[in-house]
Amino acid sequence: MKVINNVLKMRRISSELKQMGKSVGLVPTMGYLHEGHISLIKRSVSENDVTIVSIFVNPIQFGSGEDLNSYPRDFEKDREICEDFNVDYIFSPSAEDMYPNEFYSFVDIEILTETLCGKKRPGHFRGVLTVVSKLFNISRADRAYFGEKDIQQLLIVKKMVDDLNMNVEIVACETVREEDGLAKSSRNIHLSEEERKAAAVIKRSLDIAENMIIKKGTTKSKAVIQAIRSELLSEPLVSIDYVEIVSANNLKPVEDIKDIISKENIVLAIAVIIGETRLIDNVVVNKQTMRK
Repeated sequence: MKVINNVLKMRRISSELKQMGKSVGLVPTMGYLHEGHISLIKRSVSENDVTIVSIFVNPIQFGSGEDLNSYPRDFEKDREICEDFNVDYIFSPSAEDMYPNEFYSFVDIEILTETLCGKKRPGHFRGVLTVVSKLFNISRADRAYFGEKDIQQLLIVKKMVDDLNMNVEIVACETVREEDGLAKSSRNIHLSEEERKAAAVIKRSLDIAENMIIKKGTTKSKAVIQAIRSELLSEPLVSIDYVEIVSANNLKPVEDIKDIISKENIVLAIAVIIGETRLIDNVVVNKQTMRK
């Protein structure tokens, strides 16, 4: 495994790999790798000749007052994980190399950023799409791997690739969870023991909502959202950022589940703050799920 810190060097290596006819998988990360990232790495290694893991805490996706400086970092541990799981290259550039002086170009998207985290974090997805598009160009990846926990990010990246005719396949991978259901996240490290126990309410509330829709036949989003909120607020340490039910196609709010579920999937999405840590999670409900 090789660690590449320079954009031009990574581009040269990527070009050479393509000339040799090698398929390239990219796993974009901000580091502090956990089991969720490992699942993406395993998938890439199994499906491609070469796997590149990018480790880059992207400054332009963090807003004022967000946790850029405190975002967890442990490059040596990340390096060991990548070696253990047969990664070929770590791409870990500096912010100065990725965004040189007089950097003026950004990638943005409409509609899909008007709800969920896009509504709460203005400019966040402009930063995400800009760095992802740069990583695609630098790596020349055939496939890029994203987790379903960050469902809005996944759908937005897919839409960017479709709209801009990018030559990369976006591979969605299931959310990896702790035994109590909490989604794996680099930010979980910030939770105290008491906060970590309280965080289990996130998945518990989603399970209640999914049961209401699938088994009880509840069709009004308002009732499902109220049930989620009620369960979340049963934990005193939890503060709700948002609870929404949206279309998986355009991320617009859904009022009547019955009207839309026959045509497209819906997403039950949550963001909460526990202590000083913001956590997100979701569950996707589709026609096949409803028939079970």
